Amino acid sequence: MEERYIVFHGHRRVASGSRLDAALAAHALAAEAEVLAFGPDGRGIDFDLTGGAERISERYAPIEATRGRGRPKLGVVAREVTLLPRHWEWLASQPGGASVAMRKLVEAASRAAEGPDRIRTAREAAYRFASAMAGDLPGFEEAMRALFAGEDMAFEARIDLWPGDIAAQMRTYAAEAFGPDQPADLATTSASKAE
Repeated sequence: MEERYIVFHGHRRVASGSRLDAALAAHALAAEAEVLAFGPDGRGIDFDLTGGAERISERYAPIEATRGRGRPKLGVVAREVTLLPRHWEWLASQPGGASVAMRKLVEAASRAAEGPDRIRTAREAAYRFASAMAGDLPGFEEAMRALFAGEDMAFEARIDLWPGDIAAQMRTYAAEAFGPDQPADLATTSASKAE
């Protein structure tokens, strides 16, 4: 899935799309004040807008992945790992050897942490975006407390007072910030606000 970048002009979202789309939109508004761009993680982005649209297109065009060493069809990459001798002994005794055992361990650990990691990542992205775009809006601090406390109703009540595009983008960043039962609620709320 392609990562989405956004561009705001004041409180209005003027572009949403690929990195290149966002850079070209920011370039079109370069003479304007209050133009901010954000990445999928909520971080502000300073695009290099020098050289005109053609140079920007070259600079931010998608890069095709190159295949390296290892098992390229699987995307396996060789890296150095340091372990204690007893760890290597245990890994070597596992079916398939050390590499297979390590991949299984990493997969199991990443699945176990998937929910909490997704929640944390969504909260951090929403906070970064809100700090840049809504830090001076009413209810900012209360909204951030509700975000990190996992209180979706209080969060929604606070951001509902903000300009429409900022509140909508907050809902997008925070879509997974309230745990497994909450994203659908936020999506429903966002859809009803759009009607």
